[in-house]
Amino acid sequence: QVQLVESGGGLVQAGGSLELSCAVSGSIYAVNALGWHRQAPGKERELVAVTFTGGSTHIADAVKGRFTISRKNGKNTVSLQMNNLRPEDTAVYYCNGQISRWSNGDIQEYDYWGQGTQVTVSS
Repeated sequence: QVQLVESGGGLVQAGGSLELSCAVSGSIYAVNALGWHRQAPGKERELVAVTFTGGSTHIADAVKGRFTISRKNGKNTVSLQMNNLRPEDTAVYYCNGQISRWSNGDIQEYDYWGQGTQVTVSS
């Protein structure tokens, strides 16, 4: 069974920094993409940042220049470094992965989510 386990998060004052980490475990063939989404109260879940196999990344405009996503070479982990945090960054942050594994004799890609971690930024 594939699991995405998140760590980090918490309460920080505006202008502060936090780092989130996510580790993939289980029987997998390949991790094709790893990233972070967030969901604030009363709002839809939105993409924050994603990194793809090969090294390319995408950062949402709302956090560009403040957040950095990185994936450890050879390891199925991804980190999100969040600097200059703002109250509007307050949300539950979810790790998300597009992961290939053997299924019924074939390699198939599935979408997996972590349990979410709360980030609260006070003004």
